[in-house]
Amino acid sequence: MPSPMALNPPSRSPSIFKKKKSFSQLSSMATAASYLSAVHQADTRARSHDNSSISSTPALSLSSSVTASSEDTVLNEDDESNCLSYPFTPPTSEQVFTTVHMEFGHCANEAYRCVSKHDYTKPVEEHTIEEPPYYILLTTYISYLILLCFGHMRDFFGKRFTKSYFTHLMPHDGYAPLNSDFDSFYTRRLKRRMDDCFSQPVTGVAGRTIVILDRYSTDNNHTQIFTGGKTRALNISSYNYLGFAQARGGCADAVEESIRRYGVSTCGTRLESGSSELHASAEALVARFVGMEDALISSMGFATNSTFIPALVGKGSLVISDELNHASIRVGVRHSNVQVRMFKHNDMSSLESLLREVISQGQPKTHRPWKKILVIVEGLYSMEGTLVNLPRIVELKQKYKFFLFVDEAHSIGALGPHGRGVTDYFNIPPRSIDVLMGTFTKSFGAAGGYIAGPKVLIDALRLRGHSGPYAEAMTPPVLTQVVSSMVSIMGVAPSSQSTKSTLALSPVASMDTLKDGAEELPGMAPASMLPTWMNLHPALVDGSEARMRIRRLAFNSRYLHQGLKKLGFITYGHPFSPIVPLLIFNPGKMSMFSRMMRSRSTPIVVVVVAYPATPLVASRVRFCVSAAHTKEDIDMVLRACDEVGGILDLKHGLGERWGIEEVCKRAVELVHSV
Repeated sequence: MPSPMALNPPSRSPSIFKKKKSFSQLSSMATAASYLSAVHQADTRARSHDNSSISSTPALSLSSSVTASSEDTVLNEDDESNCLSYPFTPPTSEQVFTTVHMEFGHCANEAYRCVSKHDYTKPVEEHTIEEPPYYILLTTYISYLILLCFGHMRDFFGKRFTKSYFTHLMPHDGYAPLNSDFDSFYTRRLKRRMDDCFSQPVTGVAGRTIVILDRYSTDNNHTQIFTGGKTRALNISSYNYLGFAQARGGCADAVEESIRRYGVSTCGTRLESGSSELHASAEALVARFVGMEDALISSMGFATNSTFIPALVGKGSLVISDELNHASIRVGVRHSNVQVRMFKHNDMSSLESLLREVISQGQPKTHRPWKKILVIVEGLYSMEGTLVNLPRIVELKQKYKFFLFVDEAHSIGALGPHGRGVTDYFNIPPRSIDVLMGTFTKSFGAAGGYIAGPKVLIDALRLRGHSGPYAEAMTPPVLTQVVSSMVSIMGVAPSSQSTKSTLALSPVASMDTLKDGAEELPGMAPASMLPTWMNLHPALVDGSEARMRIRRLAFNSRYLHQGLKKLGFITYGHPFSPIVPLLIFNPGKMSMFSRMMRSRSTPIVVVVVAYPATPLVASRVRFCVSAAHTKEDIDMVLRACDEVGGILDLKHGLGERWGIEEVCKRAVELVHSV
């Protein structure tokens, strides 16, 4: 007898979440994709009239700030007069360039584009560190010395006169302290003084702008009190390189549909009941995207390294690691029970010298040959913004026969003319590298990571890696975001081409030629690799939208990097890196820089980084550039840095200096003159 529930299905109950005014109820704007279509049509009309007069989205103004008395434009979509939300009617060619878009600033000026690729007529730049004047280093050390002295004095007197504040650091009632007095000293006496600069609570979409929750402290940052107010600020702090972290658009529509079809979780691990056809199609797509034979995906980027590196190497193996590799790599190597040697950051002479030593000497004590040697580097280093010297490492690999593991967490999607990472940037065959690792957090607006390589290796990692049997599978909405954003970068081959064999996954073998004069793109995705229910906008299907984003990101990164140098700041990193570290050095200046940027008439949210993530005297602010930013947004950041940097005495760089007006006026020349 069939179940009563099957015979009498319950009526659909109203959701506890009141959905904002549906786009399907709007006569002129059926879906988010139709809005994107209207934007592209208006963009085309404007270009046909007068391309020279087209400008980017206007810079943010005071009107973009949200206070306690005004409602958040993200949470309230029914306010048709709100200029920050997507309009309910198709925009005209003029409105495209005068409407302030919160999540992604539209820019039709083709001059604000750049192609990210290596010029082989010039040598690969070596990693160089520009040193500040000696008085800066001296005052920085003195600042830390003063903080240490006052901190120990407060601890000494506090433990004797205000014992209630130190009970968690001293034995009491027969229990040992959970936290060591010495180990927690830096957190209590140094970091807490600037805790308002860290862990800033936000709401809404982390796009071009972001809404921060206002807060204050009455007890020296022991606790934070929320005022109930909100402030919209320019966001230069989020990992959203290509701007795909949007609440509206083709990718968001696909994610919404995936929730209806699959729910929010598969409720299991990959080796049990957590695998779905979305996982299989996503892994095949990732392998094709990076040009490898096979790939696996993990639900957490950090765990991709920390749980799969132990499955790659074991006892009797040697790992050679860059000294500035990410913590996830260090954790994975420590769990591998292998010997570890480090070489100087991005120093190929140091690497080759170390290779000669370890190969000639063999294992310690026994001097037997190593079972395997694995060199681990990052494509783009997250704290330095430096780019790996991949051509030289590949040469060393062919000479010394070691295995190569490249972590492309920050470079995949963000570098290269086609967004395929460092191999695309240097035009190096991906299969000349043994293992490619990356994450979906930075360029794809999603979460999790992947490992790609030969099929026999990936099959072994699926069984031996701890994420397979123990970690939850990546959720369907996240998988859909990965697939839709990655497909938009690759482009979908027309049906006539999608019937070709999909086994040739290398960029050379899978080169498809588009019709209608479009450029050749490596490894386009056959239509058969997409779920049948996923209907993307034509601008996403043909890859034109993503190519525009990749080129905008390259321009913005190069402009901010070179603009800061011309203003006199000390910066690290590669000119095409979307991570632009600006050196501050002094810990007191670091907190003041963050507060002064946040308190401007148009607030700017930045990330400040200090010890132990950086050397003690190399505190910095780390700008994260996005394709969602317009040229005017970068102008605003440069103007703010010029003003704040002058007040805090941060301009210690060498070389020719320009004024801020000259930098903004000659932006295009500055970008292409590097």
